Amino acid sequence: MRIHLAGVLVDDQEKALRFYTETLGFQVKHNIPLGRHAWITVVSKEAPEGTELVLEPDEHPAARPFKEALVKDGIPYTSFAVDDVEAEHERLTARGVRFVQPPTDLGPVITAVFDDTCGNLIQIQEEKPQP
Repeated sequence: MRIHLAGVLVDDQEKALRFYTETLGFQVKHNIPLGRHAWITVVSKEAPEGTELVLEPDEHPAARPFKEALVKDGIPYTSFAVDDVEAEHERLTARGVRFVQPPTDLGPVITAVFDDTCGNLIQIQEEKPQP
């Protein structure tokens, strides 16, 4: 068994698609119109056959209150692995991404948290080499 899809609830699929591709650097895997919405998935350019991230509309009545509660408490919706949090923080900041937590050393990992402009906080994480 392996993880094939993971999702993030977004308030606007087109805005999310632009942010996750043009700003973060993911690439589109699927963009299939389904009436008012679409089946949109993106993947890492480094692993195009890897896990797909679904940009899922947040229209279920529980979705927006759930997202708002996470943001209010400063809890990231999901986490992405990076090789170098400092470098990624600099790259994304230069692209206008707003970080709510700068790179922070938490012992075995370094993390930073940004606003994805679609109602979520997203964490990036670098695992430090273990002795």
